[in-house]
Amino acid sequence: MTDLGARESHTGGMYSLAIETHGLVKRFGRRPAVDGIDLAVPRGSVFGFLGPNGSGKTTTIRLLLGLATANSGDISVLGKEMPRSLASVLPDVGALVEGPGFYPFLTGAGNLMRLDSADRHAPSSTRRQRVHDALDRVGLGHASGKKVRAYSLGMKQRLGLANAMLRPRELLVLDEPTNGLDPQGTREVRALVRSLAAGGTTVFVSSHLLAEVEQMCTHAGIMSAGRLVAQGPLDELRSSGESHVLIHTPDVGKAAGVLSRLGLVPGDATGTGIPGNEASGRDGTLTGTGLNGMAPEAIVAALVTGGVRVRGFTVENASLEERFVSLTGEGFDVAG
Repeated sequence: MTDLGARESHTGGMYSLAIETHGLVKRFGRRPAVDGIDLAVPRGSVFGFLGPNGSGKTTTIRLLLGLATANSGDISVLGKEMPRSLASVLPDVGALVEGPGFYPFLTGAGNLMRLDSADRHAPSSTRRQRVHDALDRVGLGHASGKKVRAYSLGMKQRLGLANAMLRPRELLVLDEPTNGLDPQGTREVRALVRSLAAGGTTVFVSSHLLAEVEQMCTHAGIMSAGRLVAQGPLDELRSSGESHVLIHTPDVGKAAGVLSRLGLVPGDATGTGIPGNEASGRDGTLTGTGLNGMAPEAIVAALVTGGVRVRGFTVENASLEERFVSLTGEGFDVAG
C-alpha cells in the first residue's frame, strides 16, 4: 500500500490513513458478514471498495460510520478510534449509504435546509448559500424548488450526494453513488469525485460496477464473501495478475511449439491460420500465458529463430476484472 504521507486532521493529530481496520468482524447469527478484514485507505485517495452484492461492503461501511457495532476488531477513521470518537470524527465525514431518504413533501432545497439545520456543527449564516452551491455541484440547481416526490431515482441520488457535501469534508463515503443515474449523470459523478480528491478529500466509493471503479479510483480493495482478498493501488492490482501475449502469424502451429518450449502456455488459436493450415498463408492469432517476467523481445527472438513469421506481437496486462476472477472465482458485473 502506497503511503501518501501524514497531515494534521481537522480533529487534531497526524494520520496517513483516512480509514484503517484490524481484524474487523461482524456476524449476523453464526454467519460472518465481515470476516476479519484489515482495511487501509490512504488519505487523499479515491478508494474503490469492490465486490458483488452481498459481499459485505455495506456492512463494513456501517461499521466504519458507527451505524453498526462490530463483534471484534479495531477501527480508526481520520486517525481516531471508532466508535469511541464518533462525535468528533463524524463532522468531518460526509456519507451516502444505502440510498438517500428524504421528505417527499419538501423541495430538494427544503430537504437540505432541514438536514443542515439538524447539524449542530453547520453555521446557519451560510446555510442558504451552501445548499445552493451543493445543488449546483450535483446538477440539481434547476430542480431545487421541485418537491422530492416528483424526483426520479437518479435525482434523489444526486440530492443525497449534495447532502453529503453541504460542508467541506475530509472524508466522503459513498455507497453505490451512481445507482439510478443515466450515462451523463454517471460521468458527472466521476468528474465530481475526481475534483473532490484533487481538493484533498479522501473519497471511499463502494461499488459492484467494475467500470466505475477503474475510471474514477486510484486505489481499490476487493471483497468476497465477507473477506478482503486484495487491496492496493489500482495499477498494482492489475499488474499482479497474469499477463499474456498475442501473436499474429500464419504459422500458428510452429508458434505454439515455440511457446511450449519457452515454458509458456499456448491458448486456443483464432482466425484462419490454424495448425496444419500454414500453407494457406492466412493469419491467425495465438495467445500465450505464464510469462513470469520473460522479456517480450526474448519471446519474439525465439519465435523468429523457430521459423515463425511474426506479423504482430502484443503483451496485454491482466485487467482488474481478470484479477478479481482469479482471486474469487466469481464473475463480476462490469457494466458502466
